Amino acid sequence: MVLRLGGMAILALGLTTGLTTNQASAESFETRLSPSPLTDGTRVNITGEGRALVQWDGNILSVSGNFQGLASNATTAELYDGLGIGIPGPKAFDLSLTQDKSGMIWGSLQLTRKQLADLRAGHFYVQINSEKAPDGNLHGWLLPPHPFAGEGVPVAGAGFLPQFDVSKK
Repeated sequence: MVLRLGGMAILALGLTTGLTTNQASAESFETRLSPSPLTDGTRVNITGEGRALVQWDGNILSVSGNFQGLASNATTAELYDGLGIGIPGPKAFDLSLTQDKSGMIWGSLQLTRKQLADLRAGHFYVQINSEKAPDGNLHGWLLPPHPFAGEGVPVAGAGFLPQFDVSKK
């Protein structure tokens, strides 16, 4: 009886260790989707907010998120590979979305090694386009999970934005 329970404990420990290893290899990135008015004239058409979460399991990049408050129906959602955090770049992938003023975005993608390196460096961003803002209604750069203090709330110190491309001294 003691040997059987001991064996079960070792089996349970092995399963737990296996799960922990798989979870440790998964990486998460997130963004807060916000409007990006280009001029005072386009500001009225570029409204809303949302969130996106990305999970990398070592093989597949899974994207999920939501949005709300658009001035017109969403038309497309895309994942872009910028030159750095806050620097636009070319479209890398199309995502699926609910074509409405609020809804969901989703997608499953395979990345090249360069694209994975760019994701980890903060170069990837999500963009949602709409009927009244076909060149970008909401967008946000994918970064490791981080706190969001809120609109207009001062953040002590250097803030939460990681400086991936700055060499450490």
